[in-house]
Amino acid sequence: DPPGEPIGERRGDEAVGGERQERPVLLEGAHGQYRQPFLPGPRGGAVKALFGYHGGRQLSRSTARMLLETSSVHESGPLALAGGGRIERLILAYESWGRLAPDGENAILLSHGYTSNPHAAGPGGWWEPLIGPGRAIDTDRWFVLCINMIGSAYGSSGPEPGRPFPDIEVSDMVAAQQRLLDHLGIGRLAAKIGFSFGGFLTFEWAASHPDRMRALVPVATGIAGPSGGDAAAASLRARFEGSGDPRPELRRQRIETLHNYGARAWFTARLGSREAADAEIGRQAAAWAEQFTPESLIVLRGTANRFDVRPKAGRIRAPLLYVLSRTDAIFGPELAEPTLAMLSCPAEHFELDSEYGHLAPSYEWAKWREPLGAFLRRHAA
Repeated sequence: DPPGEPIGERRGDEAVGGERQERPVLLEGAHGQYRQPFLPGPRGGAVKALFGYHGGRQLSRSTARMLLETSSVHESGPLALAGGGRIERLILAYESWGRLAPDGENAILLSHGYTSNPHAAGPGGWWEPLIGPGRAIDTDRWFVLCINMIGSAYGSSGPEPGRPFPDIEVSDMVAAQQRLLDHLGIGRLAAKIGFSFGGFLTFEWAASHPDRMRALVPVATGIAGPSGGDAAAASLRARFEGSGDPRPELRRQRIETLHNYGARAWFTARLGSREAADAEIGRQAAAWAEQFTPESLIVLRGTANRFDVRPKAGRIRAPLLYVLSRTDAIFGPELAEPTLAMLSCPAEHFELDSEYGHLAPSYEWAKWREPLGAFLRRHAA
């Protein structure tokens, strides 16, 4: 499956004149055209439509995806999928920080969660306190790259309303990422790090390409998809069947997810009351519902259901730091012992002592920055 010639690549902020958007942005996406002045991205209005001209070529409507203004886009030829399907034009949205070394050997590949985006660092980044000069993921030392996974809703190839989209596997996501790494001239990764769903990609990368990284850090994740996946996927699909405007249901679904992830406890502690916490969660959920799509939720949930690296766990070779939160209701600390028992690589476990559940690694980053930084300095240098 040759990558083909790249069609376009350009920074998202360059496409709007090189300035961040402080004013409301007119979006054209899955739910029609509307103005959304308060989007949860860097400095407010940080999402625009990837539609029309980009990188000197006109993109088809089928490639129209929400794109953070901080993101770049790379477009290339067809991607053959593990299940026999095919993505005709592979589009990857990504962000990067730091400088790639001349030999291409200092890159850290970071993968985001199920409903998240590639804006991991910089203002509004979901791991901003961990990534930057002198921080645990030190951009004076490493070139950090975060790619929006295919199937997602933040610029990369994914499903659109009313258009069939093939089943994708985590291995397909890795194959897509590998194409971009090759295009950028990245050789052996200094490290592969992934949070939540992104941890699936970390385990898949480790087992499928065991010699292409020096270190591994799966965070709040598992070596296989969560149990009860088929029932959850059916319930998710049923929630959106026959709905006209999916945004109200997306908002309700997001509120439930954030509660399950530990956000209510976090915002109650920060804002002083459950009422204030619920109001903030509702605000964030409403903004997220303007960006994401039910099609991406359903496609990615199916991918998670089928994910299982356990049969090939013995192939993993790079040193591994497995980070889990004590109160995570999705990937609890009980996963550590059986997972590490499957591995023949040097592996260690760090349990984050936090009351804030699945999102504890983001909320209480200060509790694990030192173990993370020390591990990377030992193994990713």
